[in-house]
Amino acid sequence: MRDMALRHVARFATSRGKLLSYLKRKIKERGWGGEQPADPEGLADRFVEIGYIDDAGYAVMKSGALARRGYGARRIDQDLRAAGIGEEDRVQADAQIAAEAWAAADRFARRKRVGPYATAPLDPKQREKAIAAFLRAGHDYAVARRWVDAAPGEALAQEEE
Repeated sequence: MRDMALRHVARFATSRGKLLSYLKRKIKERGWGGEQPADPEGLADRFVEIGYIDDAGYAVMKSGALARRGYGARRIDQDLRAAGIGEEDRVQADAQIAAEAWAAADRFARRKRVGPYATAPLDPKQREKAIAAFLRAGHDYAVARRWVDAAPGEALAQEEE
């Protein structure tokens, strides 16, 4: 089990929670033939202790990657929770997400070709679909509306809160 965990950690950037679910799934699929009962939690804790797994570092890396793809704070937070990242490990990632929220919305609008990146104004049905896409990507409704309602070619500036 240790070798399997080492291979997984060496190959993938992972969190403690994701490694734990991977090990439990593999034990369930393959069965356990050891003399002692399997201890995936102890192994995951040991990997954290050694430094093979760093949940805070994983949270920063994952949130940055998702923000670069144009995802908003709500969606990024959802992914970090699914990866088993605790509140204390998300502090730095949350600060990074807040700082990059406007740029992430800009990247999302560019990718979806809406607002300033559209070739023509959207009709009401397309507008609703674009807002829904922004919301699914984790952006706030106000931000989504600002981007979707922007005229093609309009330069949007971030509002100070």
